[in-house]
Amino acid sequence: MYIGYTQYGKAATIRAAPERTDYWFLLPVHGTLEARVRKDLVDCDPRRGVLSDPSRTGQRVRSETGCGRLNIILTETAIQRQLGALLGMPLSRPPDFESAIDVAEGYGRNFAGYLRLAIEDFERGGAMLSSPIAMQQFEQMVFTNLLLSHPHSYTQSLRRLARSLASGDVKRAVDYMEANLTSPIGLPDITAAAGVPGRTLLEHFRRYKGTSPMGYLRHARFARAREALGSAEPEENITRIAMGLGFSHMGRFSVEYRRRYGESPSETLRRRRNLPSGASGPSWSGRIRGLPADDLPTGPAAPPAPA
Repeated sequence: MYIGYTQYGKAATIRAAPERTDYWFLLPVHGTLEARVRKDLVDCDPRRGVLSDPSRTGQRVRSETGCGRLNIILTETAIQRQLGALLGMPLSRPPDFESAIDVAEGYGRNFAGYLRLAIEDFERGGAMLSSPIAMQQFEQMVFTNLLLSHPHSYTQSLRRLARSLASGDVKRAVDYMEANLTSPIGLPDITAAAGVPGRTLLEHFRRYKGTSPMGYLRHARFARAREALGSAEPEENITRIAMGLGFSHMGRFSVEYRRRYGESPSETLRRRRNLPSGASGPSWSGRIRGLPADDLPTGPAAPPAPA
């Protein structure tokens, strides 16, 4: 996945090289652009972006004078791997997406929010980039929500899978995640361990755990962080414990930790160090029940933190 910003001083027409096989999401920050995607002609401005597959013939983008745009470029390999995991089978052909994305409301608004969140992180020094786990979480959020929320040629197949419910496969997914809390795992890894299509697994988790698999993984990492802080040795500190579990932004980690547990990470650690010799701090049972729903954000101002 590539994230960037592009601006041309003059009007320009851009065509992809024939060997390109990636997907482009383009969103003007100011000015306008016009994109031709197959037979569609999409006029884009700061309220409307375009998602195109440049490997198809006839793809072009005309950027008007002074237009500046945000870009997300997603590799075809990554899209197919994630969609294959959701479907539980290899794809016969790459997905064709609906071209226009309205970023003023609904899923498009969230998608633009993810992009802005990443850019803000980069501008602060790119803390997310220092953690493979945090990067994996962010990529999973982008890919999964795009494939489940934006119409494409496999959308109906994913909806059919959502209706096929059984409870037994959740345990295998949970066991795999809890054994890999310090590793950068994603939905394809979890579905392979569970042995069911990712779309079905998502519905299982919503029904039986009240969250998504990646939401459960995030909750489990917080629980493991709390356990580690409650039993920390003198040489251990909050940053080392949090970074080891993929929490790259200490400010966001502290805010969410307090929301979950009613105290700051430093208070948990301080209580541990004030315990009498031989006493122990809070422990983690290895299972999380009654989790709150991990819903999508309602707008770009509050997308879920990637770490």
